[in-house]
Amino acid sequence: MRVLMGLDGLDQRGPAPDLDEVYAVPRTPWLRANMISTLDGAATGSDGRSGSIGNPADRLVYDTLRRLADAIVVGAGTARAEEYGPADVPIVVVSRRAEVPPLLRGAAPGRVLLATCASSEGIAAARELLGDEHVLVCGQHRVDLRLLRGRLVARGWSSLLAEGGPHLLRDLLDQGVVDELCATIVPRLVGGEHPGITVGPPVDVPLVLTSLLEADGTLLGRWQTS
Repeated sequence: MRVLMGLDGLDQRGPAPDLDEVYAVPRTPWLRANMISTLDGAATGSDGRSGSIGNPADRLVYDTLRRLADAIVVGAGTARAEEYGPADVPIVVVSRRAEVPPLLRGAAPGRVLLATCASSEGIAAARELLGDEHVLVCGQHRVDLRLLRGRLVARGWSSLLAEGGPHLLRDLLDQGVVDELCATIVPRLVGGEHPGITVGPPVDVPLVLTSLLEADGTLLGRWQTS
């Protein structure tokens, strides 16, 4: 793995970088999203999962970002599709229907939180499963992601990692919650009909490239919202 562009904008083709240093957050609170896509823009492979288009370079960055995060934010659909289990840091599942994905239901208390909206009929069941303090009602008819971010920061989780999926990333961008996008582009073409890294109504969010790594044709970039 080599650095193509560092924070100073200069080419740095020296030894393999220290990923903890490359991906250190510039300040807190900070919310960054991490996504992967192929060269033709697919965010999933033929099995409908992003994991099937990943590779060792992407996995290194994925593990680094998780290690540096205080909490992980993920959409319920992605958590189900990607078969999320408990992680080393708390997982915050975003679900308008207040559904906790099956593999997260047996987590230790406080390792899984649910962010939902007041109109959901599943709140009572979620509270019984997770505990009242671990069900965050943010908004009336949709999850207010800016409010959610503030409530997570208030818990002391100042470095937040959003892992998608595409619908959640689009909403995070639309609500102005994202500070940074970490995006891996793998050297593959898959064709067919696949979602991109965002899905939903249009958004227009200017980004500034702050670093770019390369490993065997895989590009791993950091972009900050301007």
